[in-house]
Amino acid sequence: MTITIYHNPDCGTSRNTLAMIRQSGEEPEVVEYLKNPPSREKLVELIAATGMTPRQLLREKGTPYAELGLGDPQWSDDEILDFMLAHPILINRPIVVTPLGTMLARPSEAVLDILPNPDIGPFTKEDGEVVIDASGKRVV
Repeated sequence: MTITIYHNPDCGTSRNTLAMIRQSGEEPEVVEYLKNPPSREKLVELIAATGMTPRQLLREKGTPYAELGLGDPQWSDDEILDFMLAHPILINRPIVVTPLGTMLARPSEAVLDILPNPDIGPFTKEDGEVVIDASGKRVV
């Protein structure tokens, strides 16, 4: 079974998501999208699979979003894709692809909804937030 995560190792949400995938018993294909950005075709495919629009997948924090004026509704989906390809940091993360679906895993525990084995046992995020308690119950 193949699971792919479009990952930024500097992002806590991305690291937590990757840890949950691994704790589920899967070793995903890890695509460090800042080093190896997806092609335009792949990015379009990923966005469509998430059910989102390019604008919905734009990341604002820690990116040139404001400097580029991307909050302005004048930009078309194609133009937003151009910006994402020119500045991959604008692609929100982590995007996870599994046989059960594709999603932007924010918050990180959302990935449990598309993992083939979501019963990963106890899990605590890096910041100490408990996602699954010692009894295996998901904490909401």
